[in-house]
Amino acid sequence: MVEPLSPLAAVWQPGRHGNVANGVGVTLSEPQPGSIVQVAAWPGQEKALIAAISTATGLMVPDGAGGGIVGNGRSVFGIAPGKFLVIDEKEGLAARLAGTVSDVVGSVTDLSHGRTAIRIVGPKAVRVLSKLFAVDFAATKVPLGSAVATNHHEVFAQIQRTGTDQFDIYVFRSFARSFWRTLCHAAEETGYEVR
Repeated sequence: MVEPLSPLAAVWQPGRHGNVANGVGVTLSEPQPGSIVQVAAWPGQEKALIAAISTATGLMVPDGAGGGIVGNGRSVFGIAPGKFLVIDEKEGLAARLAGTVSDVVGSVTDLSHGRTAIRIVGPKAVRVLSKLFAVDFAATKVPLGSAVATNHHEVFAQIQRTGTDQFDIYVFRSFARSFWRTLCHAAEETGYEVR
């Protein structure tokens, strides 16, 4: 259920939509993580930053942009050299990271109130996403945990594969409603369920 403060509240329509004669191709939802945090290393401190993220999340963070990991209600992925997006189902991640990432290692920026997470899952997820983004979402190109940063027209999106047929999309909160409508429209052909 979408909370009243969600930017999607005005367009949230639970149920099945589109071409559902042969079943539902994808399910769309808003996971609403408690924390979305960007961390960036100062020059030469990339390894120390990765170690700090691993300590704060309990995940073994891979080195490199685009690489990532998912587990225990948390996920991490590289968004640029020495920069990572770190997500936790619970609140308080920014404070935990600030405790492990000192001013000597890098910076911590809490984006929790500036981003909206949207999840697409199902056997047709790659097909729907491919309509919107010029990205090869095949599992060999975007394996579990890894991510891509791309645009759909002027809407910037960071997309992480969080399951075999599951992707979490992070968009600016101010564009969330517009992007949601676009995603629903793209999913009409395959049939989709909002929950």
